[in-house]
Amino acid sequence: MGKKIKKEAEPPPKDVFDPLTIESKKVATVVLMLNSPEEEILAKACEAIYRFALKGEENKATLLELGAVEPLTKLLTHEDKIVRRNATMILGILASNNDVKKLLRELDVMSSVIAQLAPEEEVLIHEFATLCLANMSAEYTSKVQIYEHGGLEPLIRLLASPDPDVKKNSIECIYNLAQDFQCRAMLQELNAIPSILDLLKSEYPIIQLLALKTLGVITNDKEARAMLRDNQGVDHLIKVLETKELNDLHTEALSVMANCLEDMDTLVLIQQTGILKKLLSFAENSTIPDIQKNAAKAITKAAYDPEIRKLFHEQEVEKCLVALLGSENDGTKIAACQAISVMCENSGSKEFFNNQGIPQLIQLLKSDSEEVREAAALALANLTTCNTANVIAAAEADGIDPLINILSSNRDGAIANAATVLANMAMQEPLRVKMQNHDVMHALLGPLCSANTVVQSKAALMVATTACDVEARTELRNSGGLEPLVELLCSKNDEVRRHASWAVMVCANDELMAVELFRLGALDILEEINLSVSRKNKFSEAAYNKLLNNYLSLKYSLTGYLSSSNIINDGFYDYGRINPGTKLLPLKDLCLQEPSDLRAVLLVNSKSSDVSPPASMEDKSSDIGYGRSISSSSSLRRVSKEKTKANSYPFSTRSGSPTEDKLEPTSGRNTAVSKSTTKEKGSRKGRGKKEEEKVKEEEEVAAAPKLTGEGSPDKEWYPPSDLDFCVYVDEVTKSIFPITNIEEQIEALAKYVAEKMGGKVSKEKLHDFGWELHISELKFQLKSNVVPIGQIKKGIFYHRALLFKALADKIGIGCSLVRGEYGRAWNEVKLMNESRKGLIGALPPLEVYVVDLMFHPGRLMKLRSKEADLYRYL
Repeated sequence: MGKKIKKEAEPPPKDVFDPLTIESKKVATVVLMLNSPEEEILAKACEAIYRFALKGEENKATLLELGAVEPLTKLLTHEDKIVRRNATMILGILASNNDVKKLLRELDVMSSVIAQLAPEEEVLIHEFATLCLANMSAEYTSKVQIYEHGGLEPLIRLLASPDPDVKKNSIECIYNLAQDFQCRAMLQELNAIPSILDLLKSEYPIIQLLALKTLGVITNDKEARAMLRDNQGVDHLIKVLETKELNDLHTEALSVMANCLEDMDTLVLIQQTGILKKLLSFAENSTIPDIQKNAAKAITKAAYDPEIRKLFHEQEVEKCLVALLGSENDGTKIAACQAISVMCENSGSKEFFNNQGIPQLIQLLKSDSEEVREAAALALANLTTCNTANVIAAAEADGIDPLINILSSNRDGAIANAATVLANMAMQEPLRVKMQNHDVMHALLGPLCSANTVVQSKAALMVATTACDVEARTELRNSGGLEPLVELLCSKNDEVRRHASWAVMVCANDELMAVELFRLGALDILEEINLSVSRKNKFSEAAYNKLLNNYLSLKYSLTGYLSSSNIINDGFYDYGRINPGTKLLPLKDLCLQEPSDLRAVLLVNSKSSDVSPPASMEDKSSDIGYGRSISSSSSLRRVSKEKTKANSYPFSTRSGSPTEDKLEPTSGRNTAVSKSTTKEKGSRKGRGKKEEEKVKEEEEVAAAPKLTGEGSPDKEWYPPSDLDFCVYVDEVTKSIFPITNIEEQIEALAKYVAEKMGGKVSKEKLHDFGWELHISELKFQLKSNVVPIGQIKKGIFYHRALLFKALADKIGIGCSLVRGEYGRAWNEVKLMNESRKGLIGALPPLEVYVVDLMFHPGRLMKLRSKEADLYRYL
């Protein structure tokens, strides 16, 4: 036998690559393997990359830089399940990186990821595909892509998955998607609520929490609340709330319950089953601040409905809210205050809080937290609106001081709320006085200068309610509050403009304020507002009229008309006609001007300028000379003669009068004017001696040292006195005022005025009357364009009409003053026409008459008669 020969192994084919085992230590090399056509290499490369990505965020960024994302997205559609599974796992982890998410959106891989949710896919793929979608759904663009590719339906189906991770990822993705209203509507169509409610039974708290959060978002829609009710969702929520072990879920459960309370049917169901009382007791007795806070928020949201408020009141929800005010947590206090502010829309609730809520709220106004102070002020604002009892309760709880302090807060809401409460308080006069004692007008300066329109509106409203007396208005003016108030008239906000107009109307209730408001341009602004159909309001029109009615000098110059209700007071002056927009100089400035060829300014003043402390003879001279050095002996002697002549007038009497008492100086200064008026009182014995004393006093004044300037700037200025006009007032008060027949009164006063102004003047001799020279002489003597009306002894139409109106107002005769053209002016009075009586017992109609003061003094002419027209215009 031959020797056996060993058979050699057959060599491999020449075109086959020999197997090669490689151990790579560089991730870049493994990333390159993702492009391999071999399934085994792909699977192993994916496994290695998955382990690498799990190690941290830096590794995810490295994989992105190496370009691993794009080939991985292609592997999602690979035929091999293992490759597809591994690629899905990697993308699920990488999707938590923001840059990766951005790239995935650009690569439009959403349809491929959603495809992995198919029922036939294994659970592991479901887990990481839902994880990828959960990470992606945090971005709005990705939400749209998931919605458009039909991702909601498979996600809802996977809520019933046996794997808790799949459930968790799916509900998290649904929660993110539910933030969009289109997705919420689709969830209702897909009947997702039953599946979500089933998750509340899960043994994993994170799944329960996400389910409650999702329900909290979904139930913002009315249809979803109905679906929740139909699927016994309230029972599920109550079970969660009653389980102490689930106290970490109570906050979210209460949020869902808050939405349910907005549904009337659900609320009735809760109330009928006794759940509402349990809920309120639970919120009141809980030791967890967030639970109490959410309970109060739930009440707040639901209480916006009037029927629900009524039901809450029946269940005594107010007690729960008052208890929550005592919480140590600021968030709970704020929520309770907000709930009270809504609940007090119910009248019964508003009464309940009178004793048990307002004192606690006042204490919260002193909190260190500005948010708490703002919420407490909001509750008080609503409680005190249209409720006098609550206003008084707030004041009795010492609420005025902390409310005024809040006006300097840094939070606009707190300021606006506090201003509202103070405005409500100011409706009560005793409380308004208390507020003024706390310097409230000065505290309003900051809010009036605010840039917030709500604060501006409330501050202006507060001015309107508090500036109801002279002291408050003076304080507002002195603190500089008028300037910002006038600026608010220019606001583009309707409410700010309306409240500012209201405040200006109130502030213009006295002449000093009206003059100051005019100086600041309020009248021009109001006039402009009233010309606009869209900007004007009732208050702007009323404020404009009030400004004019309390600054009659300006009104007469602008409009040429004073009604019978426009009573001329001391300090009124007739500057003459001015055009709209023209500034009327104050009386002081006019008095200090040198005389010129301009029309004389007529002054009405029955008060003595002797109101200052005792001064030297220089002061006496300055009083008479308007603050300039003048020689007044001749004019004073002439005045004394005119007064002596007036004493012989038939209407005059020797008895004293209340008017004389008013003219008595209060300071004790010994000027010629004060002495002469004082000597009118009492007995008239020794008349010759008295006249000698008068002349002596006048000579002393004339001999007094003359002033060399305009007086001390520190000395308060007073309008020049008018001795003659004082005498006129005294005489008509004693002689004409007692006349009982109004027509006889008017006739007597007209004759009196005509007598004092030069007597009757015929039409033919009017041009020879010489009144112009007389006025020029007075201006030269007084060294001023301002001429007191009583010193004019030759006056024509407009002089006489002004004197008639001034004297008529002093004794209560109603008449108007009308300016005409070419120096004409006249007075109109209303008298009953006895010849035109109507029904039995009815008053006869009133007719308007023009009073003749020139041609036939005392004659009354019907307004539109020929003789009245001749008197007024020819």
